[in-house]
Amino acid sequence: MRIVLPQRGWLFDLDGTVYRGETLIAGASETIAALRADGRRVAFLSNKPLQTRDDYARKLTALGVPTASADVVNSSLVLARHLAVLDPGAPVFVIGEPPLLAELRAHGFEVRADHRVRWVVIAFDRTFDYAKLDVALQAVRRSNARLIATNPDRTCPTEDGEIPDCAGMIAAVEAVTSRNVEVVVGKPSPIILEVALATLGVAADEAVIVGDRIETDIVMGKRLGLATVLVLSGITAGDDPRIGEIAPDLVLPSIRELLTP
Repeated sequence: MRIVLPQRGWLFDLDGTVYRGETLIAGASETIAALRADGRRVAFLSNKPLQTRDDYARKLTALGVPTASADVVNSSLVLARHLAVLDPGAPVFVIGEPPLLAELRAHGFEVRADHRVRWVVIAFDRTFDYAKLDVALQAVRRSNARLIATNPDRTCPTEDGEIPDCAGMIAAVEAVTSRNVEVVVGKPSPIILEVALATLGVAADEAVIVGDRIETDIVMGKRLGLATVLVLSGITAGDDPRIGEIAPDLVLPSIRELLTP
């Protein structure tokens, strides 16, 4: 089998690219194994803050893609590292789920449940409700809190279709506070890519990103000098007019086709 691109470093999106929900996409384990056997560096890059890196590594391993947590970069890790540079140890209110709260605490932040904070952290949160929205409003109005978010995704793919993602939470908070999110650290931001390239140990022109979203995976790769592979196993449909506009280096049905006879 031949690998279709020569780059040393390979970044793979997860949802819709390597797996969908709890099901591995056909050919994913064989493709990633072949890349590793050929000496390519492989890392996994996710905008979703719902699991820890250990969770992602365990899931991939259980699905047949042996993975260490150090090979996973997600938006929770990147946000915590970035905010630690901007405002180390700051009190924060988090619209998000327990894995993100744990990551922030591990990086020294004071995670609070009230408005007396310097930052409102906004993430994909399946428990988002009016009470959280009200605390975010009071944090901005009464404490002059600033806004930062994990990722810009509108929806997240599942085995049963798409569900609302972080963009919905961002829109709600911006609407009631009349304040914009200052930084979104996830794809297509160069902030998350810098962490991912450091994980691979390669420069941008030695790397390729493989993903199912034009507006995140492919746009980021194009802007920042990576080779780009769009797979049609997730969100993006083959007749999407943006494919011609953005022009990924390759458009494939799935990551199975990264190997050719």
